[in-house]
Amino acid sequence: MFTKLTRRAALSAMVATGLMASTVTGAVAGDKLQLRLATSGSATDQRSVAMADVFGPAVAEFADYEPSYNGTIFAQGTELDAISRGNLEMSITSAQELAQFFPEFSIFTAGYVHQDAAHQVAVFNDPLMDSFKETVENDLGVKLLSVMYLGRRQVNLRQSPDELKVSTPADLAGVNLRMPGTDAWQFLGKALGAAPTPMAFSEVYTALSTGAVDGQDNPLPTVVDAKFYEVTNQIVLTSHLVDLNYIAIGKGVWDSMTADQQASVQAAADAAAESGRQKQLEKEASLVAFLEEKGMAVYEPDLAAFRNQVQSMYLESEFASTWPAGVLDKINDLGN
Repeated sequence: MFTKLTRRAALSAMVATGLMASTVTGAVAGDKLQLRLATSGSATDQRSVAMADVFGPAVAEFADYEPSYNGTIFAQGTELDAISRGNLEMSITSAQELAQFFPEFSIFTAGYVHQDAAHQVAVFNDPLMDSFKETVENDLGVKLLSVMYLGRRQVNLRQSPDELKVSTPADLAGVNLRMPGTDAWQFLGKALGAAPTPMAFSEVYTALSTGAVDGQDNPLPTVVDAKFYEVTNQIVLTSHLVDLNYIAIGKGVWDSMTADQQASVQAAADAAAESGRQKQLEKEASLVAFLEEKGMAVYEPDLAAFRNQVQSMYLESEFASTWPAGVLDKINDLGN
């Protein structure tokens, strides 16, 4: 497996030597651009719905939007490589995935950094993001169009509160908590006090039902969409990460468009992100009662204890050493 630096170097060389050209030639389907999007989410996931209902129709005059779901054409975590190699046009990617190539992106994966959905948008559109976006374009051949609000991630466990009541990070000691397999995700699981277990999203339901893992962390709408409430017993409202995704497109595809097409694609991405954001906020507000009706216990732990431990561990970690000087202060200032 490539290390972060060798992957970054290899992909930079790929872009520099013109191998991205296949993205441009492969993007044309008949008289229209072919915009295939790969995601590990389901067709009913709010991100998928927003892209299908808002983005696709908005670009239909000049592009065929073709989504694929549940990791059908590319497995979770391989989409950015596929875009770089010219085998895919679009994806919904995460800061955690980008941190595999560019360690400085780990600042956007750190617990309790983003404060809410509006803060995410302010950060993405602020000049502090310019160098991050340019690096992804130049070294990976991927353009980040817009930021999508995935929700506040909560801890979701098989055990009932009678078996395990979580108040502080110490209560999660020894708990096998499913987290995606990247270094950034695994560190976050440890910072929460758990024993993180890497696993693809598509395998989580079965693992929870068999006891292969004790729990998982996701926003409440994802818990409901994936029906994790059928195989778990409690939600601990840690709100440890205000999670996000980026709508990503191949730089070669973007450069092949006219200025008007680029403007339309950008506007469509922003509109899809806003649509998904508002629906996700509405769903989060209503789902606590739904989950309680399903027999789940939903409660808030000692958030100060979690926040203090998580932030302390990040600041003492190698992740913080990659963060550009002053960026964290700028992010915090945007939330004030």
